[in-house]
Amino acid sequence: MAALRELELRNKGCVACRLRAGCARVVVADGDPRASLVIVGEGPGSEEDLDGRPFVGPAGQLLDRILEAAGVRREEAYLTNIVKCRAPHHRSPRVDEVQTCTRLWLEPQLARLRPRVILALGNTAAQFLLGTEQGVTRIRGQWFRSRHVDAEGGTYEALLMPMLHPAYLLRNPARALGGPKSLTWRDIREAAAVLRGEKEPAAVRGLPEAVPGGLFGPGEA
Repeated sequence: MAALRELELRNKGCVACRLRAGCARVVVADGDPRASLVIVGEGPGSEEDLDGRPFVGPAGQLLDRILEAAGVRREEAYLTNIVKCRAPHHRSPRVDEVQTCTRLWLEPQLARLRPRVILALGNTAAQFLLGTEQGVTRIRGQWFRSRHVDAEGGTYEALLMPMLHPAYLLRNPARALGGPKSLTWRDIREAAAVLRGEKEPAAVRGLPEAVPGGLFGPGEA
């Protein structure tokens, strides 16, 4: 894990895109780099910007409760984001910001982590990791094969499930059957069972309707 820690330290000094000028610090990751579960969100919010760790604000606290309810402790996962710096005015990261941050940092992170399961929380994470324009509400709860380059120059496959971002659940708190919270509870139970080896995914799909070069590929900036 020394190579990953070195990468994380270099990441903290990044000034490669416009986001760095408007945030307090670079928020790289938290959790166990040896974990079989990696959780990828969109980017840090105001609480994360102050604390220096991802998923520590209200949405992160809700994520902790969701994981714990499914029998997964936060310490048993590695948590990071598509972009590592807070975007101003709560906006989504722009295409060139996503391209820069994932090329320099997220993709090398995943190469060194080799997780078995990846949870992509929200539109930005799901669309980038799957190279699709489809929104997370259409593809959440499904398993996809996610192929990544590893640190030795080979490749590995992980199981990837898009899920609703906990920030979305805070904005949509209804507990009705078939509502966002109900769907998330179903998704996290499925993911936890697969992670623990209690079941195999019912169906694992290839990439959903990809766009040429991926949603954030060349020519999309």
